[in-house]
Amino acid sequence: MDENTTPFQLTRFASRLNSFRGAAPARTPLDALRLLSTVPGITATELNYPQHFSGPDDRTLITAAQSMGLAVTALNLRFDPPQFSAGSFTNSNPALRAAAIALALEAVDIAADRDIDHVILWLGPDGFDYPFQADYGQLWQWAVEGVRAVAERNDGITVSIEPKPSDPRRFSLVRGISDALLLARDTGLGNVGATLDFCHSLMAGESPAMAASLAIRENRLIGIHLNDGYGQLDDGLMVGSVHPVQTLELLLRLRQAGWNRTIYFDTFPEHVDPVAECAANIETVQRMVERLERIDEERLTKIQADQDAIGAIRFIQDLLE
Repeated sequence: MDENTTPFQLTRFASRLNSFRGAAPARTPLDALRLLSTVPGITATELNYPQHFSGPDDRTLITAAQSMGLAVTALNLRFDPPQFSAGSFTNSNPALRAAAIALALEAVDIAADRDIDHVILWLGPDGFDYPFQADYGQLWQWAVEGVRAVAERNDGITVSIEPKPSDPRRFSLVRGISDALLLARDTGLGNVGATLDFCHSLMAGESPAMAASLAIRENRLIGIHLNDGYGQLDDGLMVGSVHPVQTLELLLRLRQAGWNRTIYFDTFPEHVDPVAECAANIETVQRMVERLERIDEERLTKIQADQDAIGAIRFIQDLLE
């Protein structure tokens, strides 16, 4: 990606559809979609497959979203059925590995049919819980083969891998951004990338901005899931509520790279109104982007060239004024 030479604008904002399902009267995915469409500034949505579909031929939500003026910018694979609890692409049962891959292939086919260019793989069930439980090399090879099979289905669809260090497994196979990038590289395919989730990155002990930089370096940063939390769990709090400085730094790195894909709010507004919460997330990002437009680039370049810690803190304080 080339360095940005034009004003940085983020216009594609999507949100987690299930965040709206607990709010009356949003009980079904379609109800939640209608509620989501009322959020000021929302322009997109991303759907879970197969969770938001009644079958591989059901396009109801995609059609409904488009009729509401919302672009569907990705399908998120969810390996929720109980048979995948011990693994999807790395299940010890070859029939279940094949079934997991077949599920992902269905999502790719639907995406291609409806001009959706992105499928996200969160391999949550793939990992282990105890020492000596698994052959790590074999797990990795199965994951590579699974992701490769999905990405080879259609080279016009970008397949991204979303890392998370744990939950539901105690140790996920793809724990952080470096794991995701290694897995993408091991497929040998150019249409495999990574999705960075802010909370997951904190859980992994990463700096989200540095994680994004690594993915940008490989030209494989495809998705950004924004949220916030305290670092131990996947809290799904409002954007910038706990780590505003780190959020600003991540947005700055995106700005520098000219990254302009979908910002997806993966938050859990369980105790607040989801419409107001989503609107607040959009407003927070927009205000942070406006603030970044006013930064002194020359000053920041000098601070970073000198690795000046005190200068960096003063720069942050000035930025937050």
